[in-house]
Amino acid sequence: MSSDRPYVLDSDVFIAAKNSYYAFAICPGFWDSLIHHHGAGDVCSIDRVRGELLAGRKTEDLVLWVKEKLPPAFFLGTDEKAVTDAYGQVMLWVQRNTQYFDQAKAKFATEADGWLVAYAMVHGVTVITNEQPRPESRNRILLPDVCSQFNVIYRDTFAMLHELAVRYEWRGAT
Repeated sequence: MSSDRPYVLDSDVFIAAKNSYYAFAICPGFWDSLIHHHGAGDVCSIDRVRGELLAGRKTEDLVLWVKEKLPPAFFLGTDEKAVTDAYGQVMLWVQRNTQYFDQAKAKFATEADGWLVAYAMVHGVTVITNEQPRPESRNRILLPDVCSQFNVIYRDTFAMLHELAVRYEWRGAT
């Protein structure tokens, strides 16, 4: 990844995009731009996010895109010792945090979010998520709040697209 703007994407970036603003049929340029910026070293995700995305229906457009269009190197491994150690720190903080209900802790433990924070801690990348911070939350552990706890920078999809100078232009009917 390039050193000036490395971004690691959360599952919700892909899911929200395909369900709304950047649906495959409406804005194929969004999906092409992710592949392009991955090739430039600016955008990636992790293996745990890939697993979440592939949990959808086999015929779903997002599942097919991940399987058929994205280079396998888009999803980086989380099995290196430094990342697993950082993940242990994240999970220890979550489990010891008396603010959150037990079901929130259990749900967080099954998701990629803790792995994203750990990967970002080790590699100094920016987490991209559409989640909004809610530090007072008790029933859900939100990615921005965990990022803040571990001094990991996070942004939303629109900020990333702006920083990458991505533009989608209408060319008219063909």
